[in-house]
Amino acid sequence: MADLYRNADQVKLYASIRPTYPPELFDFVASKAPSRQLAWDAGTGSGQAAVSLSSLFDSVVATDSSPELISHAPNHLSNIRFVVTPPSLSLADLHRLVAPPSSVDLITVATALHWFDIPAFFELARSVLRPGGVLAAWCYDGFVNIDGGRVDEIYRGLMEATWPYVDEKVRAMVVEGYAGVEFPFEPVEGVEEGTAPVRRFAVERELGLEGLIALLKTGTGYQRAREAGVEVLTEEVADELKRAWFEDGEEVKKVKSPIKLRIGRMGSS
Repeated sequence: MADLYRNADQVKLYASIRPTYPPELFDFVASKAPSRQLAWDAGTGSGQAAVSLSSLFDSVVATDSSPELISHAPNHLSNIRFVVTPPSLSLADLHRLVAPPSSVDLITVATALHWFDIPAFFELARSVLRPGGVLAAWCYDGFVNIDGGRVDEIYRGLMEATWPYVDEKVRAMVVEGYAGVEFPFEPVEGVEEGTAPVRRFAVERELGLEGLIALLKTGTGYQRAREAGVEVLTEEVADELKRAWFEDGEEVKKVKSPIKLRIGRMGSS
């Protein structure tokens, strides 16, 4: 995904508009870790999840293959170490750049697992997780809930228009919440069948119309469409969205998308 975020303006937009995740989600996954010494946030982007982890763990290492995205990560937290890693990482490089073997309490992957070579990543994860360590991967699929009416309908149509420009397997993984991914980790307590917590989490953010459009434009499908010379947000659709947005007289609306979580524990053997 790093090739999508080379333009400085696009990277800045991504860092400013991409949502943060609810504190309750981090409290939940951290509560399953064997200790609170070290967390690794893989595919950190501009560091949203890493910042939340920093208040729960002594140390956080946050990695991404995009130096442009990491350049927009916050640098004011002394217990986060941001590392740019190559897309393909050997075990030796993992232990040198990220963490020694059997030293990590929690690994998080926030809306990024679908970009990974998943079997290779799980092998790396298992090499650094301590016995009882936890891996938590989650995503939201971009189908936001806004007004329950016309705005939702138009935005869904825009998202669907970007689908042909996203790899079908990637799209399916996100829509299914990674349910079909072979997951070589043991179930954790408080989780049904290893795929979803008993309590539900959601991404929530208050946005104006321009913020919603910016969120759309940071999406992979939208960017791929633009690269192919296709503008899904035509002037006609933009005008229709604007009319629907202001129909209720509210300039700012709560934008919500359910989070789908996959979580498991490293066995003792």
